Amino acid sequence: MNELLAAILALALYLAIGTIIALISRRMGIKTTSDYYVAGYKLGGIIAAISYAATTYSAFMMVGLVGLTYKTGVGAFGFEITYLLATIFILSYAAPKVWKLAREREWISPAEMVGDLYGFKSLAVLVALMYLIALIPYASAQLIAVGRMVEGMTSGLYWLGIVIGVVAALIWTGLSGMWSLASTDLYQGTWMIAAAIIFIAWLFLWGGTDISRGVTSLGKSGLLGMSWSPLVFVSYTIPWIFFAITNPQVVQKVYTPRDEKALRRMVSLFAIFGLTYTVIVTLVGLVSRSLTAAGKLSLVTIGDQVTPLLLSYAPLPLAVFVFTSIVAAAMTTMDAIILSLASTISRDMYQGYLKGSDRKAITLGRLSILALLLVLSYVAYMKIGFIVDLSVLASALLLPLAPVTLIGWYTGKRFGKIGGYSAEASLISGFAIGLYWALIHGARKSLVTPIFGIPTTLFILMVSTVIALLPLAKR
Repeated sequence: MNELLAAILALALYLAIGTIIALISRRMGIKTTSDYYVAGYKLGGIIAAISYAATTYSAFMMVGLVGLTYKTGVGAFGFEITYLLATIFILSYAAPKVWKLAREREWISPAEMVGDLYGFKSLAVLVALMYLIALIPYASAQLIAVGRMVEGMTSGLYWLGIVIGVVAALIWTGLSGMWSLASTDLYQGTWMIAAAIIFIAWLFLWGGTDISRGVTSLGKSGLLGMSWSPLVFVSYTIPWIFFAITNPQVVQKVYTPRDEKALRRMVSLFAIFGLTYTVIVTLVGLVSRSLTAAGKLSLVTIGDQVTPLLLSYAPLPLAVFVFTSIVAAAMTTMDAIILSLASTISRDMYQGYLKGSDRKAITLGRLSILALLLVLSYVAYMKIGFIVDLSVLASALLLPLAPVTLIGWYTGKRFGKIGGYSAEASLISGFAIGLYWALIHGARKSLVTPIFGIPTTLFILMVSTVIALLPLAKR
């Protein structure tokens, strides 16, 4: 009963503070779609950095990656650190160009960006449809995480977690768009990193000498080496390498810093946050597995249940602190995805063709947020797939956007209509392959079942790249 009461009080405090922050953000004034979706291009470096990091590091980390590391060892760290290094490289070299073009061409949604790069409105709509299909699994994974954490802390109230996630997202995202999103991200991101640092410190103290005894067993079982097969590592890692290019919720964040100094600060602070959080999360997974090897923890067969098990041993204040930080991680990512999807509906589909006013577009965006959250709640309630698999599957489906976007950034409309047609063919082909493979094999197996002996995501990337580059061959 004490655990239930503490969890409810912690959630209530977390939600109350977040709601107050979202309400205060309304003072910024929302008059145009650029105000609503990209904060008028006026975010400071610190808030932009924490918002980018909080959006990127979702419930996948403290729930999914902990479990993945627990089950597969150090290979999971290699998988995640590859993402971080690739993202830092992309942000360092491509973000300044994208940031400048966003202001010059007044981009609001990433789909609009792709369409404008090729001069094809239909391309923007195609990208928007891809986002809507691919990101439902990823966003639903965040609600699943919230539901499971609340279920663990309240002895079975999974549905309550879904309700909390939906209501909070509706308020925090719907009120002021990117302003309320970034403001609550700063609050939630700080909560996430603080909870992670305290959690790993407690885990080492609690584990004591059992950790060192367990580590010896891990070494013998191969979990301290590269235990992933090359096929699995490549299939899971390739979508993560291009995450900063293909996922709209983070691409949109690149538009928001108010000046180049703020952009540079965003990149550097994100790198620090990302490295710290990645090391901590993978350490939690490895330490947990070593404690299982030492007999201090029971063996966990479902990776997503490792963190809830650890929290059942932690002191109550720490357990509810970490529990709430995981809810925060899930919320930041889901909110960003929802806002990004709403921008594609109101900007690319409505304003792009019907030329509606900004006021009507914002209203449509808010209605879209509500509709999307209802869809997500249904998918999450059905518990379709595991968090890691749903997250990587979404990025795999969006992988065809990597070559199309990169070519667009550096060649623009140079190839005329043939460039636009090739981009559309590239996206349709790659997306169709990924979706077909997922439908016949399921989310988990589709990622590790090769196509003609080639890792699934590598095959998708190869096909999409070849088709996207066809205009170059005709020069």
